[in-house]
Amino acid sequence: MDCRESALLVSVLLLALDLCSAQNYVLSDDGGLGRVFDGIGGLSGGGATSRLLVSYAEPYRSQVLDFLFKPNFGASLHILKVEIGGDAQTTDGTEPSHMHYENDENYYRGYEWWLMKEAKKRNPNITLIGLPWAFPGWVGHGKNWPYDYPDVTATYVVNWILGAKQYHDLDIQYVGIWNERSFDNKYIKVLRNMLDKVGLPGVGIIAADGDWSVANSMILDPYLNNSVDVIGAHYPGTTTITEALKTQKKLWSSEDYSTFNNEVGGGCWARILNQNYVNGQMTATISWNLVASYYEDLPFGRDGLMTAEEPWSGNYVVESPIWITAHTTQFTQPGWTYLQTVGHLAQGGSYIALTDGKGNLTVVIETMTHNHSVCIRPPLPPFNVTSQNATFQLKGSFASIKELQVWRSQFDFKTSKASFFEKLKPLKLVDGLFTLNLAEDEVYTLTTISTGSKGSYPDPPPSAPFPKVYKDDFDVRSPPFSEAPYFADQTGVFEYYINLTDPGPHVFTLRQVLTERPITWATDADQTISVIGDYYWQNLTVTCDVFMEKMNAGGVFIAARVDKGGQSIRSAKGVFFWVFADGTYKVTNDLVGETVLAEGQSGTEVYGWYTLSLTVKGQYASGSLNGYPLWKNAVVLTPKAGWAAIGTRSFELAQFDNFALVAE
Repeated sequence: MDCRESALLVSVLLLALDLCSAQNYVLSDDGGLGRVFDGIGGLSGGGATSRLLVSYAEPYRSQVLDFLFKPNFGASLHILKVEIGGDAQTTDGTEPSHMHYENDENYYRGYEWWLMKEAKKRNPNITLIGLPWAFPGWVGHGKNWPYDYPDVTATYVVNWILGAKQYHDLDIQYVGIWNERSFDNKYIKVLRNMLDKVGLPGVGIIAADGDWSVANSMILDPYLNNSVDVIGAHYPGTTTITEALKTQKKLWSSEDYSTFNNEVGGGCWARILNQNYVNGQMTATISWNLVASYYEDLPFGRDGLMTAEEPWSGNYVVESPIWITAHTTQFTQPGWTYLQTVGHLAQGGSYIALTDGKGNLTVVIETMTHNHSVCIRPPLPPFNVTSQNATFQLKGSFASIKELQVWRSQFDFKTSKASFFEKLKPLKLVDGLFTLNLAEDEVYTLTTISTGSKGSYPDPPPSAPFPKVYKDDFDVRSPPFSEAPYFADQTGVFEYYINLTDPGPHVFTLRQVLTERPITWATDADQTISVIGDYYWQNLTVTCDVFMEKMNAGGVFIAARVDKGGQSIRSAKGVFFWVFADGTYKVTNDLVGETVLAEGQSGTEVYGWYTLSLTVKGQYASGSLNGYPLWKNAVVLTPKAGWAAIGTRSFELAQFDNFALVAE
């Protein structure tokens, strides 16, 4: 025997040893099937997470949408869940309501209508879901709680569903119930009854879009049980509770992920997409959020499936969660069924298998290690994953399958040379058997479906900071969206407005339209505020024309170096230059107006236009009114940097025009 023959013999022996040491797993439908698969989705809202996407120029905006929704291209999402705007801060900003006031209806505000239509254009079969995170103040009749008047709240929600169909030809399949604290359960029954009465019996109710606790009530209350179609939990940690399983309802992770979208975020997503079913029998998982399209320095920056936060440059980034999603979405569809033979791998990791009932089979395997798959919440108990050989035996109706398409993602946390959604050579099966050598931190898809593809476009433009010189006169006669580009409302709603009473230069303006505090679980400020620009700006000049509409107590401001937003907006600091309808001005170091840097007489009145200008440079700030210095050299020690902003003293009507900024 020569050396080559010896080497060959050793290789054969090693292969035989590998096969002998492989753990065996059976994939079969002989004993029946598991639960019906409902899909994987993304969540726009909760709140204002897609705010910057609408301002992208073409073709980049459409490219982002293709990576999210286009079948067999990128994430190929099955579900789009959107916020039913409630005029309130709900994490990263406010989204406008279709009913600011009880006698007001407008089904063109905001951008969620547009987003749903774009998703539907790419995937006509996509499932659409609406959920109100907040409500206009009138719904609560003076209380910060929307369920004391269930008929009012139900009418508000049902109007949104009807408006989606009437004005946008969008069929909403499910509506969520806001907040796990919403139960005396009466509202759910009222909503179900109202949906049925207006001809929407097919719109399912997801409860409680919070935790599993509604299951206990459903077991005790048959009418409630019949009213709920899906029990939806947020961030369930891949587990459910016995009571939820007893209801025999669909179980969804109706909000999950919420993790920075680097490779650890991709690992989190890979693990929970499999294990939400393996551990918790959840048949749908929805990512908060769909796309990180809000200023990154707001709370939970880059917690989306991909990143599109620079409409001014056109840059976007297709992050790893897009391709992890594709491992399941491109090779399954809602209506497929999980096999009962799913589970954990012997050396860590998990596998799922689904079938369309027509002979097709898709198997998804993940071997994510603990430290490389930590989600933002809940805490992840320790576990171990090591490299392993795994042999899968296809039985039942799958025994005759001879070949499987193979797609693989390999995370690489040492060299940062990961490869995602790579198509490998088809795998030939012998007697229904195949063996994989699984390394740590990998995802495999093995499938009979041959239509998968890794879509691509030429690289978008390079990343660039917000322009240092920027202006907007809001002179848009038919705006495509109700909000002005790049402004991110943090409390209040700032909309394009046609001022028909002004024959002069201020016909087209931006107007803060709320006069009542909305109902929200988050923390709105007592003042309204919309931020814009670069969070790292230090020295800049902000100029804007302002118009107060509230007698006596009215007031407006422009600001620089605003250091907080989102849920933290109440504690925002910066340099705020206020003028008031009582003829005074004030300069404060905080949004709440407690730390006063300067104050005095301004002569400002209601129903008059004034030009405010604020310059901050180093430790000093100065301001002018109508081109004349009003105050100067106020000492500003902190914050050192932040956004520009406009806003009002309270929830009050006010207008803004000819906004401009120049940063150094």
